[in-house]
Amino acid sequence: MVSLLLPIAQPPIESLDFRASKLSFSKSNPPRRLDFPPSISTGPAHFSPLDNLVSSSTYASVLESCKCPKLGKQVHAQALKNGFRGHEFVETKLLQMYGKCGCFDDAVQLFDKMRQRNLHSWTAILNVYLSNGLYEDAFECFGQVRFEEFELEFFLFPVVLKICCGYGGVELGKQLHCTVAKYGFASSIYVGNALIDMYGKCGSLDYAEKFLSNMSKRDCVSWNSVITAFAANGMLSEALEIFNKMSVEDNLTPNFISWSALVGGFSQNGYDKEAIEHLYKMQAAGFQLNAQTLASVLPACGRLQMLYLGKEIHGYLTRHGLMSNSFVVNGLIDVYRRCGDIEDALLVFSMYSMKNDVSYNTMLVGYFENGEVSKALELFYQMEHEGKCEDIISWNSMISGYVNNFMFSEALSMFHQVMWKEEIEADSFTLGSALAACADTGLLRRGKEIHSYAIARGLQTDPFVGGALVELYSKCLDVGAAQKAFDEVNDRHISTWNALISGYARSEDMVSVERTLEKMKADRFDPNIYTWNSIIAGHVENAHNESALQLFLDIQSSGLRPDIYTIGTVLPTCSRLATLDRGKQIHAYAIRFGYDSNIHIGSAVVDMYAKCGCVKHARLAYDNIKKYNLVTENAMLTAYAMHGYGEEGIAFFRRILDNGFIPDDITFLSALSSCVHAGLVETGLEFFNLMRSYNVKQTLKHYTCMVDLLSRTGKINEALKVIKEMPLDPDTVIWGALLGGCVIHGNLEVGEIAANKLIGLEPENTGNHVMVANLYASVGRWGDLAKIRQLINEKKMHKKPGCSWIEDKGEIHVFVACDTSHQRTDEIYEILNILTSQIRVEN
Repeated sequence: MVSLLLPIAQPPIESLDFRASKLSFSKSNPPRRLDFPPSISTGPAHFSPLDNLVSSSTYASVLESCKCPKLGKQVHAQALKNGFRGHEFVETKLLQMYGKCGCFDDAVQLFDKMRQRNLHSWTAILNVYLSNGLYEDAFECFGQVRFEEFELEFFLFPVVLKICCGYGGVELGKQLHCTVAKYGFASSIYVGNALIDMYGKCGSLDYAEKFLSNMSKRDCVSWNSVITAFAANGMLSEALEIFNKMSVEDNLTPNFISWSALVGGFSQNGYDKEAIEHLYKMQAAGFQLNAQTLASVLPACGRLQMLYLGKEIHGYLTRHGLMSNSFVVNGLIDVYRRCGDIEDALLVFSMYSMKNDVSYNTMLVGYFENGEVSKALELFYQMEHEGKCEDIISWNSMISGYVNNFMFSEALSMFHQVMWKEEIEADSFTLGSALAACADTGLLRRGKEIHSYAIARGLQTDPFVGGALVELYSKCLDVGAAQKAFDEVNDRHISTWNALISGYARSEDMVSVERTLEKMKADRFDPNIYTWNSIIAGHVENAHNESALQLFLDIQSSGLRPDIYTIGTVLPTCSRLATLDRGKQIHAYAIRFGYDSNIHIGSAVVDMYAKCGCVKHARLAYDNIKKYNLVTENAMLTAYAMHGYGEEGIAFFRRILDNGFIPDDITFLSALSSCVHAGLVETGLEFFNLMRSYNVKQTLKHYTCMVDLLSRTGKINEALKVIKEMPLDPDTVIWGALLGGCVIHGNLEVGEIAANKLIGLEPENTGNHVMVANLYASVGRWGDLAKIRQLINEKKMHKKPGCSWIEDKGEIHVFVACDTSHQRTDEIYEILNILTSQIRVEN
């Protein structure tokens, strides 16, 4: 047997190291060639003159092995020709063949024309109804069987019990159980297993387990039915307990079905590590894994982003010829797209996919998740050309993909295309995604239009639509409307509660936040980390940074674990407060849980260290990010520019271009700022002109950088020319940059032009008058300097005082000149006087 995963030895699940797993690339021995009879042609049948000698058992044998509807119909025609019309046995076999081949109409037509029907015929037509999901029709059919003259036998009931899964539920199942007992078939292991299966699929696990314990004789099917029932209903510890009991109580070794049920159950219920652990154990028990088992565990690989294991399973599937299974192929595509390996996802899609709705939409989602929007659009056009967009699913994938990539106008444009298509009707997911686009762009009016459409369709009570409406009104700060939308939702999820709480938090209505939290708990929903994330975000948006940090600490002490979104929300508060110690603590928390390598968290950490003055720490945080994008590059480049690391910033910008990133306006602004600090005019002009090559619009800030660069390096007239020729109206910042350069280089002529513009724009700004005074001082115009100072005194202008702060034991103390508001003012000034005296003595 070919080994899938090595080594086989299983460590405890807490310490399971999946990186140690390897697939064996040895080939399995090819099966020995068997001599089969020539295959039956599916072309026009040619029968010999001895056809009339074919017996009913021959027809039965052929029909039982027949899987081709076309060939089956030919056999049917030949049977009629040879006089088997009305033959009860042959027609029953034909009926079973049509059911197996999915020929519903042919089966029903044959059954209706049968002259004689036995219990096997009725059982066959029941199976046909059930295979097509017609549970109510099957139940009515069983009712007719009860009125027939023949006696019911045990093999009928396993089929009839399947009806309960889609019609009647467990109550009908209990009635059928009584019927089974009445006829004396409850002791049949075949019927007993079907009863266990029925109770399990109807969610009555206690009945299933109780019936198992009362069975006089049990086999692996009995135990597997209970294991499957518990696993399918998310009760994995109970399923594992039953799994272990079967060998203890009945000396039965768990078989392939037992293991597959456990592996699939763990994976389907999100116990990803446990699913993979039991996959190891299953192989160690000597079972060769099949396509179904591996398909069930592939989602776990994707969710854990275990690309290496996904590739090993891919190799195993290829070696064992299992790549024709559509579930396996779609599972592999999903693993690759979740792990960001969109190239291999496309390779599997192109080579093996059946090109069905699932595979197409998985690729669409993958492209959007990896930011390849143009390729997603290209694939969508291909789907339209091939007629694969005739339902709403693909349109929903496109709309939600645009929303997740912040392309809200494109999302709404596609939503309106859906609204105009008569053959496609928007569903709750369509409306929810469109409402999310409106919420993130503040398009309240358009959101209200979609709300009206939802009301007309009766979808405003849907949890997905209702939650999106609550979020829309919350983000637009219309909490009254958010509350009304919330009240209309029938089946409220915790996400709906969180959206409403977020609205109140954004509106600084903490009283309503507390009240809503109490109602939420009364509705049996405990606040989760997303609840607290919403409240923290509200504090941050309203600049209550200290409150946000305190709430972050409270969450940890409450036993909840802050997640990646909590970290991303609270880090900017450290940047705004320049509280380095607490920023380091949050960074340490992010490292402990592996969040620091995330693109968004890594960028926020870089930004935090930069704004707290630690460029070295910012670079270390940047180097720890696993995958870079333009956001991470801009964060590091801004850090260099912010702290005057001109040469480093310029080199970093060139590296950004060499690595293939497309710079945006922020990138160029930081690059130009680096040129200012380095005093490199030619490089600055190069970068400024390069913006056109990347179709980046030059804003006032970019022009200000160029004026500042030219002014600082003494090119005052060139700077003035830039201001006069730029297509934008200059503001006080750009005139201030020019005036600053004039002060440095003593250019009175241009300086007075800039000074007049500044004072004209902001006549009451003391800083402007101070700069003019500095200009006159730089050229020795003492008389004009005295006039400016006299003007400042006459208008009683005061320069806005700066402030400084110190962080002590997690608390920020802010100091302003001549301030007496601090609670320990007397102590502070006493120490200040002592220090001042000591300074005088030393001098």
